Amino acid sequence: MLFNSVTFVVFFAVLLGLYYALRSWRMQKTLLLVASYAFYAAWNPPFVILLWISTVIDWFAARRMDGEDDRRKRIALLCVSLAANLGLLGFFKYGGFMLENFQNVVGFYGMTFEAAKPDIILPVGISFYTFQTMSYTLDVFLGRSKSSKSFLDFALYVTFFPQLVAGPIVRATHFLPQCETPRRATRGMFHWGLFLMTLGLFQKIVLADVMLAGAADTVFGWSRGPVATLDAWLGVLAFSGQIFFDFAGYSTTAIGAAMCFGFSLPDNFRCPYAAVGFSDFWQRWHISLSSWLRDYLYIPIGGNRRGIIRTNANLMVTMLLGGLWHGASWTFVVWGGLHGLYLGAERHLRSRFGGAAWIASWPGKIALGALTYFLVNITWVFFRASDFGSAKLLLLSMFGVITDGAEILPSLEIVKVVGVVAALVITHWIHRSIPVEKAAERLPGWAHGLVWGGMLVLLGVTQGSDNAFIYFQF
Repeated sequence: MLFNSVTFVVFFAVLLGLYYALRSWRMQKTLLLVASYAFYAAWNPPFVILLWISTVIDWFAARRMDGEDDRRKRIALLCVSLAANLGLLGFFKYGGFMLENFQNVVGFYGMTFEAAKPDIILPVGISFYTFQTMSYTLDVFLGRSKSSKSFLDFALYVTFFPQLVAGPIVRATHFLPQCETPRRATRGMFHWGLFLMTLGLFQKIVLADVMLAGAADTVFGWSRGPVATLDAWLGVLAFSGQIFFDFAGYSTTAIGAAMCFGFSLPDNFRCPYAAVGFSDFWQRWHISLSSWLRDYLYIPIGGNRRGIIRTNANLMVTMLLGGLWHGASWTFVVWGGLHGLYLGAERHLRSRFGGAAWIASWPGKIALGALTYFLVNITWVFFRASDFGSAKLLLLSMFGVITDGAEILPSLEIVKVVGVVAALVITHWIHRSIPVEKAAERLPGWAHGLVWGGMLVLLGVTQGSDNAFIYFQF
């Protein structure tokens, strides 16, 4: 079930009515749980079983860990949880990838291994809810939190429909305390929740799908040789904007939907295209994933505590695995590796020149921000390209090595990309230190209503979109 569908609008409206009609908090939570299973089952009902497996194993493992003093038994229980979650993720998401690479390795040594290509359907959102449940058992094991005594509360935490299939990745310490007392949205929360849902759908449908997707798909889908330098850059910039509006749009809609039921979800984006450096970028882009990788991977393997070489190695390992999290392809690994290189280079340069006065000045910030944005767009080539050959050809066109590429973008697409991307970057810089809530509060009532009404009109004009969110594939 897509947020950007009439089916979801009906589902959401009916669920809201039933939720507030019930007086029992336990019945309200049960309703949300059943509705969340129905929401997920709309894609592929059998995959609900995977949610049940993760939920049951992790709940029982955490409960046993809480009452166990023997460290070896606690480790064994943690291993059961990790094996179950990573086993499911590995099979469904990386099974074909691992088989393909095994065949390539044995072929390199002159051996032949033929196997039927596995026909595996990727369960939507499996990377998100797997990481979410693993954070829970890891926190219990590390003593950061206690296990949930309520199976209902934990099951709702795993399956809560707004963030189930594309995040944000919510920590149990953030969500479970909200399940202890009845949640009811105030008038202000309900109003703001509906506004955020409108804003998120506007970002997805109008800006990502209507304004930018066409140019991105045209350039990255071109298979008849190189494209002109301008077209190459416009295609990459279009995808850069598209993936932000698509994913930020989903997160914003999810946060707004949860708010309508009285729940809060963490922010997932904070003007990433106004980032000054790559450490700043990863504090603004997909915040729930970057913080997860920091807390459960980067810091446990040593973080920055064991010298420069080890720190850079830890950064690289973290970003390589972060790239692989996004997809079973070496292009995603390269995307993550480039970010690892950027982060390592940034640490080195800041240690040598971080005290320079010009860095703290606005011209310095803008210059470093422009460099960050430029290099981020280079990485998006590998994220979007279907293979390394396509990525190489596009990069050669972007940097003018190939000068006879085809001009494939119509004038209207060029105008749309330039206008939307320019507005995106400028808006991010204006609001880089101001949350959306604060910016909205500064608007007079009539202006707020005008903005909201304008978004609704444009959503109506575009007549909706049946395009799935990009991050559903992860």
